Amino acid sequence: MQIDIITLENAAAGSAELPDDIFKIAPRKDIMARVVHWQLSKRRSGNHKVKGMSEVSGTTKKPYKQKGTGNARQGSLRSPQFRTGGVVHGPVVRSHEYSLNKKVRRLGLISALSQKLAENKLVVLDMATSAPKTGELAKKIKALGWTSALIIDGAVDQGFLRASRNIHRVDVLPTIGANVYDILNHDVLAITAAGLEGLKARINGTPAAHLETTGEAAGAPATGDMA
Repeated sequence: MQIDIITLENAAAGSAELPDDIFKIAPRKDIMARVVHWQLSKRRSGNHKVKGMSEVSGTTKKPYKQKGTGNARQGSLRSPQFRTGGVVHGPVVRSHEYSLNKKVRRLGLISALSQKLAENKLVVLDMATSAPKTGELAKKIKALGWTSALIIDGAVDQGFLRASRNIHRVDVLPTIGANVYDILNHDVLAITAAGLEGLKARINGTPAAHLETTGEAAGAPATGDMA
């Protein structure tokens, strides 16, 4: 499928070929939901922690004798029924991460790309550079009518990244950081010509594009996926 390439000034800059096996499949919402859940699970810190009976400070002496007091028998002040006692079956530090098959992650990414194209919210840019000031870039994005956009480039230009960093709901990711969560979390998906070639290579299994990502590149949240 052919799609027009535009510049940030909304001028025509040629056309690009979008492979049907990547951008024209029937989106699988169930697969995308699985991938997003997997990404968010990886992002959870899992640092919640409470002290158990063996960890709280306190004496190990029996509070009072076993019989004759009229009270229930007690063996320790560190038992959970006391204010100073430990917590029973409380949360501990752990990882919420789990594995997800690569073919599922790949299908999720393809589904997200296909859904954006089906909704006419996929744009191909010639390049994402020459934006020295945030104000200038913000004016261009406003002129394009983008209120929420994810821009994917092959190798992110650092000047463009700095200029976009303070623009609300505009994020920039390299090809290796493209992921289902961020694509679905933005209204417009803008891919540069270099980013498009990088996505094709990554999804088709080119060795250089087979690197794993956590989505932390370019300041993105740790929600990345592999294809």
